[in-house]
Amino acid sequence: MSRGVDEARGPRRTSGGKLLAVLDAFSRERPALTLSEIARATGVPLSTAHRLVGELHRWGGLERDGDGRFRVGLRLWELGALAPRGLGLREAALPFMEDLYEVTHQNVQLAVRDDVEVVFVERFAARDAVTVLTRVGGRFALPPTGVGLVLLAHAPAEVQERVLAAPLTRYTAHTITDPRQLRRVLAEVRRTGQAVSDRQVTDDAVSVAAPIHLRDTVVAALSVVVRGDGPAAVRAVTPGVRTAARGISRVLTQSAGAAWPVDPPDAGPDRPAP
Repeated sequence: MSRGVDEARGPRRTSGGKLLAVLDAFSRERPALTLSEIARATGVPLSTAHRLVGELHRWGGLERDGDGRFRVGLRLWELGALAPRGLGLREAALPFMEDLYEVTHQNVQLAVRDDVEVVFVERFAARDAVTVLTRVGGRFALPPTGVGLVLLAHAPAEVQERVLAAPLTRYTAHTITDPRQLRRVLAEVRRTGQAVSDRQVTDDAVSVAAPIHLRDTVVAALSVVVRGDGPAAVRAVTPGVRTAARGISRVLTQSAGAAWPVDPPDAGPDRPAP
């Protein structure tokens, strides 16, 4: 989603800030944009947008399709793949996720938290399993998902309070929208070391999730999403999810070392809290 502001009304931005605003104009809902659309989304004159887009295009950060619209380029994907929270975590998790998938033949998901959203780093999608709304690189609200509940339960208190103070979006009749109930659920997640999201995102999917630790810090979450056929389905996959999460934690702690940002940025000087 674009967070650009009109230059005449908003604070003066550096050249780097304008380049970032161009990239921020792209989203899952708007993967391809014309030059005019980029200028409007970022609040810069068309001539400035032309210069910025040209720089990004020459570098490989943007690509142009057959219709003349711009899309995020492969260079950014290559750069993003180097992020320790994606690369090291994915390498540590893949063997365990593969084993879990082979045992359950259900959707297996790996995710991290970015401020008040969950970002899916990897997933195994079973052909005959329940449909899920997630994709690798996709974002979702923390509260309704299994991995999101785990990550929110172990997030800093300031992050939890911001989520609890904001309106909670309802996706189904089962979605938790009462902050007091959500607070109780988060306490239960911390107590039990697992989370169950029961049909909160879709009417037929239940997610069972467990935390992944780097030493004493929860840095990610692993889940299996099953069809909501009752408690038996949850009981069947819970031991496997917990065991796999512990295995990933062990490998991650042994291999990640100082490369992993155990205190990833939330709100900072350049990213004000909403």
